[in-house]
Amino acid sequence: MDEELRSLTERLRQESGASAAFDRLVATEDPDELAGVLTEPGQPLWARELAAFRLGLAGDRRAFESLVLLLNHRDPPRCAAAAYALARLDDPRTARAAAALATNELRVAYALHPVRLLAELGSPESVPALITTLERRLRPHDPYRRVALACVEGLGTLADARARPVLNEALAHPALAEAAVRALARIPGQRGGVKGTGP
Repeated sequence: MDEELRSLTERLRQESGASAAFDRLVATEDPDELAGVLTEPGQPLWARELAAFRLGLAGDRRAFESLVLLLNHRDPPRCAAAAYALARLDDPRTARAAAALATNELRVAYALHPVRLLAELGSPESVPALITTLERRLRPHDPYRRVALACVEGLGTLADARARPVLNEALAHPALAEAAVRALARIPGQRGGVKGTGP
């Protein structure tokens, strides 16, 4: 069993009270049964999450909308599981949805996993969205340092020259400086060190 699926299964088993319905959803090999859980009214959240996750791993795009909703959930384990499944779903809409969530200032408290997903996808939307999100996090007294750090790390992973200006700005923030140095070092053609390192 996939390790992420194992972790999700254990979490949702507890949430479901180890019900017969849970056992059936874990055991079924019928994608239509799983997809039905996503559209039937009155289904509990654990059932929708389990069905969407399993469909996502199987590459069934009927899971897309449910996984995007879970990606922006207030519960971090749900966000992490949704990001994992979306990265494997291979739906062309995923990057655009993740970028919209990452850059939505009204939901910035839940932007960590959309940001990490963008870095993993490496899509055309990824770098602009991470730059935008990081620029906003560099304001004085911004409380979302984990989101900012994820942006810095993601931009380092993507190693795109467009990120140089915002990464140089991040050097002035002690919580981000070390990661920003590493990210800048990964960008090809970086000459003369990083801003502020010379005399």
